[in-house]
Amino acid sequence: MRAVSLVPSLTEAVAVTLPGVLVGATDWCSRPPELSVTRVGGTKNPAVERIRALRPDLVIANEEENRAPDLAALRDAGIEVLLTRVRELPEAFTELDRVLTACGARGRPRWLDTAQAAWERPPVLAPRVRAVVPVWRRPWMVLGRDTFAGDLLARLGVDHVFRDHPERYPAVPLPELLAAAPGLVVLPDEPYRFTADDGPEAFDGLPCALVGGRHLTWYGPSLSEAPRVLGEALRAALRRPVPGR
Repeated sequence: MRAVSLVPSLTEAVAVTLPGVLVGATDWCSRPPELSVTRVGGTKNPAVERIRALRPDLVIANEEENRAPDLAALRDAGIEVLLTRVRELPEAFTELDRVLTACGARGRPRWLDTAQAAWERPPVLAPRVRAVVPVWRRPWMVLGRDTFAGDLLARLGVDHVFRDHPERYPAVPLPELLAAAPGLVVLPDEPYRFTADDGPEAFDGLPCALVGGRHLTWYGPSLSEAPRVLGEALRAALRRPVPGR
């Protein structure tokens, strides 16, 4: 089996489960750190000819990460494309099973069982808290409806304010975000890299939780530690004294 992954989280899942199967991955596929494969460009602009030259049996893609025209070009070149769709946690486990089986796994890896068990009784905030969850700046964009990250947060006791918005990632001006009066702001480090110096200052007087995008948005081995890591970050932000309060 020769596979190319266009999805960072699935790259990690395949690489740790089936070493040697991946022959190509995107420039953004950073896990596992020791991954040594041909790089085929970005998730939004993969080099189709470079992928063809690798002669893969399968290209792994995702409806949200990758663009339909690129996937159509791969199929037109005679390459099989496995397209995943994940908007809720149960779908992540189903799709991971499907991808790993398609790549030649003969059984379920232990890390996948561990991840599923970790989410059976995740640490839930009590009381629950309303939050805004920006994913971009200039313009401000936040989690809206039907997102994997939103589903994970809901399972941890965080109800994001725009979960019923018609769009999945709506652009919302900062004054509207503040007017929503959230009890918490969750700032991931991807796709926009929010940091302690870039993001929290816009929400003066509100607790801000800086979280890793790998734990909030990836579905793969990181799911096994995500409930604990995210839960600790959320609780720490709510306990921390907030200037102006």
